[in-house]
Amino acid sequence: MHAASRDSRDQPTHLASATTVPGPNPDPAPDLVKRVFDQGRRDLAWFSDITYLATGQGWAYLCTVRDGHTRRVLGRTVADHLRADLVEDALRQAVALRGQLPRKVIFHADRGCQYTSKQIAKLAGELDLLRSMGRTGVCWDNAAAESFWSTFKNEYYHRHVFATISDARRGAYTWIDAWYNARRRHSSIGYLSPLQYEHQLATQATNPAA
Repeated sequence: MHAASRDSRDQPTHLASATTVPGPNPDPAPDLVKRVFDQGRRDLAWFSDITYLATGQGWAYLCTVRDGHTRRVLGRTVADHLRADLVEDALRQAVALRGQLPRKVIFHADRGCQYTSKQIAKLAGELDLLRSMGRTGVCWDNAAAESFWSTFKNEYYHRHVFATISDARRGAYTWIDAWYNARRRHSSIGYLSPLQYEHQLATQATNPAA
């Protein structure tokens, strides 16, 4: 992928589709988080959202699923559409990564049509997840996801241009996997990266007296 300063002339001329649009027959869920984004342990609450990526081929869309406690991105998918399949792919990644979970995980998002769709409601039941949603138009109710987008856009996305959707996908995945999860430190988890923090938790669980 070519790295360069982002310039308005490199952007698609058409407008991006809004990523938070209610569907015609929504299947909403209550807010089980109440803005307590870090529930104190890993795999108690996961947060998801979608953002757009400009490329020379048009708009692409990135969906992530992130652990509210460890900050690790568990699932990430880039596609050229905003169908519920985008969310399903990222969510299935997260569940596959974690494996058998000891309890039902809260899956929190906004009230966009993807998250209120029958498809995602059915998937959540299949995967034994507890669906949770903030209020319509209140970004603070999903601030954990919004905070991640701010980091992603400021530290990576706005510093690059993408000729193709494949470039955007490859770049986003590399930044998330090789930098954000593996190396980027967070003050809220002892200035460790998400992977380092999860390793520390695993070590403490295995050797509680250490």
